Amino acid sequence: MEILIYFAVILIVPLWANMRVKNTYKKYSKVATTANMTGAEVARQILHENGIYDVTVRPGKGFLSDHYNPAKKEIVLSPDNFHGMSVAGAAVAAHEVGHAIQDAEGYAFLRFRSSLAPMANLGSNLSIFLIIGGAILGASGLYLAGIIFFAVAVLFQFVTLPVEFNASSRAMDQMVSIGLIRNEEEPHAKKVLNAAALTYVAAALIALLELLRFILMFAGMNGDD
Repeated sequence: MEILIYFAVILIVPLWANMRVKNTYKKYSKVATTANMTGAEVARQILHENGIYDVTVRPGKGFLSDHYNPAKKEIVLSPDNFHGMSVAGAAVAAHEVGHAIQDAEGYAFLRFRSSLAPMANLGSNLSIFLIIGGAILGASGLYLAGIIFFAVAVLFQFVTLPVEFNASSRAMDQMVSIGLIRNEEEPHAKKVLNAAALTYVAAALIALLELLRFILMFAGMNGDD
């Protein structure tokens, strides 16, 4: 029964978080900003207000595919956010600029996350094979190696949290100080950013639960020896 509850949690929580961000985004993507600026214009204005001129803003593909690429120094906005003039689009664009500002200022958590990224990618791809192989072969050393690799991926998830929350905080500060949104629009923008943050929190919690499950299984494997 416990295992069924566990798998229900790791399936339902991410789905709930994703549904909430999509529903919140869709709601406020229909609310126009009084500034009448596209997401691309919002991003460029915040960049220039902060003295950042080496970051480009370009349209991407797909729904909510927005991201900042520090290697290429570019902000990629999904088509609706790049061209649209909604509160949701402005909030998302400002959030991605928040990452560009972090990069320009050498924000410690962003630098740490970037340094972890190669090992985290390797860990997320390799760990499950090591864990399954260790379990099948009864090789505790192999299983432990998988746990260590997976732990790096989990650490990456948790380091991502302050990076994302800080970018959202910067986004709100910038939009308000520059006058890109008015007082009545602030709660709407915050709801969009908070809903998006839930997806990162959910991912981190699920990853931690998985890590704890693997550790308990490893302890059980050694206890049987």
